[in-house]
Amino acid sequence: MSASIYSNSQFTDSPYGLKLQQTISATGTSSVTIPAGIKRVYAIVIGGGGAGSTQTTGGGGGGGAGGYSAGWTYVSTTCTVGTGGTGTAVAGAGANGSSSIYGMVMAGGGGGAANSTLSGAAGGATTPTQGSQTSTVSYTGAPTAASGGSSYAGGGANGGNSGAGVSTGGGAGSATVTGTVTAFASGRGLITGGGGAVGTSGTGTGGAGGTGDFFAGGTGSTGTGTGFGGGGGGAGFTSAGSNASANNGGNGGSGGGGGGAGSTLGTAGSGGNGVVLLYY
Repeated sequence: MSASIYSNSQFTDSPYGLKLQQTISATGTSSVTIPAGIKRVYAIVIGGGGAGSTQTTGGGGGGGAGGYSAGWTYVSTTCTVGTGGTGTAVAGAGANGSSSIYGMVMAGGGGGAANSTLSGAAGGATTPTQGSQTSTVSYTGAPTAASGGSSYAGGGANGGNSGAGVSTGGGAGSATVTGTVTAFASGRGLITGGGGAVGTSGTGTGGAGGTGDFFAGGTGSTGTGTGFGGGGGGAGFTSAGSNASANNGGNGGSGGGGGGAGSTLGTAGSGGNGVVLLYY
């Protein structure tokens, strides 16, 4: 016998039964007004996702998801929401996402993928080094994860799928340029990284963006020739990742999804912007 808490009309997954009062998605620093008498708020803070990479030949790696942090904080009159890393059609490492902060709750951006088939790691409380497969320590103090590893903030990948986590790294791409080739997907998480890409003269299939708890990741592109094989965008906290198109990577979903990889100088997907949610 099984039962779901979600079938109970009295159940709420809002923290401590509080009501979501403000969702702040405008990037950059903005003003926040909290009603008089409120001394503290519960904040969910998500950094921007990292961008995927593209390569001159073969496929790039997917970008890592933005960090997820949640906790009580003093009231602040300002808030910073991080931007997702911008994907380009230039071979090189993908851009990192940037951090978000409200009060004393902060979350790093996702790591941009390496200038190769290697993917980016997920953000923790801070942003990983660009192109690194090692994540950062989370807001909870959970440890880092290396390539393919699982943790609160998952590691990137080298020749495989990324590990699971609250935020996950991107999937790896493939450097193989002949035959039937499939790139790698991001791991499952609350917020996920983008899929890797492949550029082959045969049939190529890009990796999917990771499946999130609330939204799906984008699918990779499939077709024959180097004009296909882009990786799907990762699922964000507030929207799904975009599907890849031809050899271009899909964008990460809003709320920190990682960008999918491009192949053969297709445009890599951009990471989804961060978001801040305030409960009181």
